[in-house]
Amino acid sequence: MFTHKYRYAFALLLSLYTYLNTEFCKVYYYFNIQIDWYYAFFTILIITLLILETNRLIEPFIRKRVDPEQSKIRFSIIFFFAGIIISTLIAFGVVAFIGLRMHSFSVEENITPLKLNLMYAWLVNLLFHLINTIVFYFQEYKTTRIEAEELKRISIQAELQLVKSQINPHFLFNNLNVLSALVMKDSSEANRFIEEFSKVYRYILTNHDKEIVPLKTELDYIKPYIFLLEKRFGDGLLVTMDIPVHYLDHFIIPASLQMLIENAIKHNIVSKSKPLHINIHANGTKKMVVSNNLQPKKLVEKSTEFGLRNIVKRYQLVSNKEVLIEKDTSSFIVTIPLLPDILNSHS
Repeated sequence: MFTHKYRYAFALLLSLYTYLNTEFCKVYYYFNIQIDWYYAFFTILIITLLILETNRLIEPFIRKRVDPEQSKIRFSIIFFFAGIIISTLIAFGVVAFIGLRMHSFSVEENITPLKLNLMYAWLVNLLFHLINTIVFYFQEYKTTRIEAEELKRISIQAELQLVKSQINPHFLFNNLNVLSALVMKDSSEANRFIEEFSKVYRYILTNHDKEIVPLKTELDYIKPYIFLLEKRFGDGLLVTMDIPVHYLDHFIIPASLQMLIENAIKHNIVSKSKPLHINIHANGTKKMVVSNNLQPKKLVEKSTEFGLRNIVKRYQLVSNKEVLIEKDTSSFIVTIPLLPDILNSHS
C-alpha cells in the first residue's frame, strides 16, 4: 500500500471524500470552526499525505528489526502503533501551524479542530494499515500459491526424471547383463542381485510422489542401488558412507542421493585402473555431503544438469534451504541439508 504507484491519487481522493463529508454533515458549522474551505481541505490533504509518506519511510526501518516473514502479527502491531505515534505528531503539527500561525486562533479555539483532526489522523492511519496488511497477505498468498504450483511442476518433473534415470533401457540392459553373468557363475549372488534389484524398484514405486522421506528410508534404498552399481563396475567404483545413527530421523528429498551418485558416474571415468571414489557422510551442521574425485570423461554426452538443478529447486521450495555445490581441481562436492519433519510441523 505505502509503495503503490497510485498511492498519491488514492490520498487525494480520500481527502476530497473526507472534506465533502465534513461539508455535508456541517461539521465546521456545528463545531463553530471559522475556516475557509480551501484551508479545511488543505489541512485534511496534508495530514493524509504526511501519514502516507512517513509510514512508507519507516516501514523499511521496522522491517530490519522485526522480520515480517518470521513474525507477521508482531510486525503489523509494531508498525501500526508506530504509525499512530507519527499520525498524532503530524495532526498536532499541521493543526498548530494552520490554526495558531495562519489563522491566529487562540489555544482554546484550536482545541476542537485538533480533536477532530486527531480522530481523522488515527482513522486514516488505521485505514492505511488495514489496506497494507490485506495487500501484504494477498501477495504472500499469491507467492505461496505460485510456489505450490512450481513445487507440483518440479515434483512431476522429478518423477519423470526418476523413472527415466532408473527404468530406462540402458539401466535395465546393464543390470540384466550383470544378472545374466551372475546366473552363469554364482546362483546365490544372482539371487541376491534380484533381491536388491527389487528393493530399488519398490522404493521408486512407493516414494516417487513424496516431497520428503526419512533419511533411513533413503539409505535403505541407496544401499541396494550401490550394490547394483558395484556389481556392474566392480573395483572401478568405491562408495563409502559414514552417517551416525542420530541423523536417521531427519528427512531428505527422495532419490537426491541416487541423483548425485548417478551424476558422478555419468561425468567421470569409472575403471579398475582409475577407480571413482564416492564418499557420502553427514557433517556436524545437519547436512549430507556427497563428494567424488574428479577424473572427467573425454567424451561425455551433453549435460543438462537437470539432476542438480532439480535438487536445488526442490530444496528451495520445500524448505527454503540452499544446496551447496563446490568444485576444485581434484574433487566435486555437493552438500544438501537434512530437514526436520516439515510436512507434520506445518500441519
